[in-house]
Order: sequence, then C-alpha cells, then structure tokens
Amino acid sequence: MEKTSKRLEKKDIIADFFKKTPENDLHHVILLLQGRVFPHHDERKIGMSSRLILKVIAKSAGVPEHDVEKRWKSKGDLGEVAEELITKKKQATLANISLTVKKVFDNIAKLAELEGKGTVGRKIDLVSELLTSASPVEARFVVRTVLEDLRVGVADGLMRDSIAEAYNADVQIVERAFDILLDFGEVAKMARNKNLGKIGLQVGKPLKSMLAIKVDDVKEAFEAVGKPALFEEKLDGFRVSVHKKGNEIKLFTRSMENVTKQFAEVIPLIKSNVKCKDCILDSEFVGYDPKTKKYLPFQHIGQRIRRKYDIEKIAEKFPVEINVFDLLHYNGKDLLHEKQEERRRLLEKIIEEKDKKIVLTKKLITGDEKEASRFFKKALKKGHEGLIVKNLEAEYQPGRRVGGWVKLKSSLEPLDLAIIGGDWGAGKRVGVLSSFVLGCRQGDKFLSCGMMGTGIKEKSQEGVSFKELTKLLKPLIFEEKGRSVKIRPKVVVEVGYEEIQKSPTYESEYALRFPRLIRLRNDKPLSETSDLTTLKRIFKKQKKS
Repeated sequence: MEKTSKRLEKKDIIADFFKKTPENDLHHVILLLQGRVFPHHDERKIGMSSRLILKVIAKSAGVPEHDVEKRWKSKGDLGEVAEELITKKKQATLANISLTVKKVFDNIAKLAELEGKGTVGRKIDLVSELLTSASPVEARFVVRTVLEDLRVGVADGLMRDSIAEAYNADVQIVERAFDILLDFGEVAKMARNKNLGKIGLQVGKPLKSMLAIKVDDVKEAFEAVGKPALFEEKLDGFRVSVHKKGNEIKLFTRSMENVTKQFAEVIPLIKSNVKCKDCILDSEFVGYDPKTKKYLPFQHIGQRIRRKYDIEKIAEKFPVEINVFDLLHYNGKDLLHEKQEERRRLLEKIIEEKDKKIVLTKKLITGDEKEASRFFKKALKKGHEGLIVKNLEAEYQPGRRVGGWVKLKSSLEPLDLAIIGGDWGAGKRVGVLSSFVLGCRQGDKFLSCGMMGTGIKEKSQEGVSFKELTKLLKPLIFEEKGRSVKIRPKVVVEVGYEEIQKSPTYESEYALRFPRLIRLRNDKPLSETSDLTTLKRIFKKQKKS
C-alpha cells in the first residue's frame, strides 16, 4: 500500500485482505491499518513521544541513543530508522519469534493503561519486546503505529469504500453505520454478517454531528431547503451532544471528546430540566459574563475544554448556557428518521427552559424572505455568527453535509485549517515556532494555503501564545530542514484573513492574504476542516462583489 498512490489500487488491496482476515482478528486489523489501536470515540491515548521511541529503538537495536537521533535527523522518520537498525541486529543474531496481530495490538494498547512510578521503563519494555521480535519491515510499522503516523494513506473514506467492496455492502450504509458507531472494526464485522441495517444509537456513546452547507444569502438558503423553513440563531459556542440515561449524564464535543468533568456544574441542571428517561440532545454551549450576562466569544469558553484542574474556579469565571436545538433519541426510540419539525416539537415538550442555564435556540418558521432577513440581521446585532436554516422535512443525518441544513453567516467567513508546517523563531522567539503553514483539506491530504504569524500572543494570559502552539505542535514534527519544519496535521485553528488570492507559491494554488489566528478549534476534527472547494467558492464570491 505504501508503494502506490492510486486510491482504487489501495481499496482493492485492503478489500482483498479483509476477505482473507479471520473474523476474530478483523477488528484489530482494521484499527492497525488506520495506524491506531483505539477507535475514534475511545478516550484512551497511547501516549508515546518521539523522544521515548528513540530510546526504545536504541535499546532494541543495541546502539547508543545519539546514533538513533543522528539517523532520525537524516531520514525524518523513526520507522525507517528502526527498520535500518533492526536489519543490522537481525543479521547479527538468530532470534526468530514471529509477531501476531494480537500481540502487537495488546502490547500497544497496554501503553495507555500504565501510570505511576516506573511507567516510562515499562512503556519502553512493551514496545522493545515487539521490536526485538519484529522483522525489519515490521519494526518500521510498529514504530509508526505507536506514534500514530502510519503513512500509508488510509483515511476514513478509503476504509469505508474497502469495507463496502469486501462485503458487497452499500457505501452510504457503511458510512452511516460509521457515523453512528465511530468504529470501522465494528462496522466491518456487521457488514460481514449482513447486520448493518440493525445499527441504532447508544445513549452514552458519541456519534457524529449533522453538519450544514454554507450559503451566501436568505434567497440561496430558501433555494437549498425549500419554503417555509426553520431558522435558528447560530451561536458562537461549541457543539455538545448531551446523553441522559436515568441519572447518568455524559457530554461529548463534536470531536467525540468526553467533557462531562469539565462541565460538572450543568449535570444537576440537565437532570432536573430535561424530562425524559433516556435521550440524546444536540446543543451549543455558549459562555457568558456572570456580571453583565452578555455572551462571550468562543475563545473564552474554549479554555474550559482543555482544563483538567481548577475546574470549579474556571466554571465560575466562564459559566455556560446550554442552547438545545435537536433531539436524536427519546425514551428508547431513535429519532434520526423523524422530520425536523417533529423533532423540534417533541424537544419543546421535554425542555424546561431557565434563562442563562438551559434554553431552546431562538427560532423562526417562515417562507418570507424579508422576515427571514430581519431575523438574520437581528442575530448578527446580538453578536451571533448568523443563522442555521433547516428543511422542515429533513431527517437528522450524522456527519453529512447535505441539503437538509444550511448556515448563513456574514461574508468572508473564517476558515478552519490545519497547521502543517512552520518556522522556528529567532531573537526573542528563539526556541518557539513563530510562523505557521496553514493547510486546507483535499480528500485525504492537506494542501498549503498560507503562512500565519499574527493573532498569536507573546504571553499565554493574553490568548493563544507562541509557546502554547509550539508545545502542541512539537510532538507532531516529522521533518526539519534548517529553520523550517513539516508537521503532521492534527492541530486545527480558526483563521481570519483579508481576502483569498491565486498563488503559485502554495500547493492549493490559493493564498490567504494577511491570515490571523482567531482561536484554536480543539472541538473540531480534521474531517470537518475547510476544504479546497470552500476556498475556491470564497475566491469566486470576492470576484463578483
């Protein structure tokens, strides 16, 4: 797979392999093919840094650490370094213990469970045990798997298509199953046994959120969803799905992160103000100033997602209001196939509103363009991002951008982009990254579309700092050349800019003019970042205006 860049060829390789894989190995094989041991919804982390892997390779190959580091700087890939050094070790020994899928999977999974005194040593031993038994090429992929950087191009779309081909299943049904289960291993087992039609929501387990397409004005919104339509205020908060099962409450962000502990203060509120035995709500958590009661921009409340300590203190400083707008499951019944209008009607029955605590999003149902435009202007005046416009007949489709929902925002909307490179700073910024290459999505790849150096603060008290960004990005660096680095896409940022221009300098052939950091988007997965089509659309819109 590493030797071909052709998507169809990769799909055929994977599909053929799945057909030959025993069922009891299938789940592990699928996760390992994605360069992971835990499915998307699983909160556990492998937690092995490049520096620690360097020690593992040195121990396994019986060479000094500085020798491993020298080779790493030359190759830019610790997997290749492991392969090279294990080749030499194998030539000098007769060791020949074959690895199994289960052994590799179990050893790597155990890394997430270790804690306390002696953890580092035990982690090194677990990976070293694999490398000692590995063939040279196995060593390359074991190392890459532990670092969660497999480099064989198996993104979600390819995995979906391969499962569909292997088990003669409909691609859309496979995709829908993944959007609910968030685990291709489970999806493949169900596809193999022809059980995809039996998949339902599980209260307490996250699923993908339904997404909206961008439109430019009210007229275009009506063309997309029909008349009349449901208009709701689009708030500058972050998306949270609320799962209630009896007295047990769980909160998940749109990137499937469990933030129940970070927002412990809203749990009693949900218990008393949401009238159901069990249900799944879609909502937006919006921060507000406890003194003025005015809504705050996302970056204030965004601090709460990352916070692990002093949670009560920051909750007092930045309280949240839960704005509920959809109902996906109610008292044992999935509502995904119910009409939008019916889901909203039922939602209004079970939510007991309490200002600045828990409310329903402000709505308007209309087919009148003037009335809708007034509602839009009023939302912008309040400081909201704009409106979400919904087809009254629409089903809830997790993870998909379809015509059922559209978003209406002010022109030149910010972009959500991945950081894919950067430059080390000089002078007062020596030791930190001081400029950052931005990437927009195209299929499974990220193409450069600008260089950002503004909007980032010198001190963390003032906002997102150079030091904070460097700390997030440093473990993701996979290649260095002089002051420039290449970074594995993982950190997503919201970026403002003056305009988009044509540019031969960047891989996307477009460049953001004067890009500036607005905020970190740690609530947004890579799959939902702005794509090249979005840049082209905004570029064309500029030309018309």
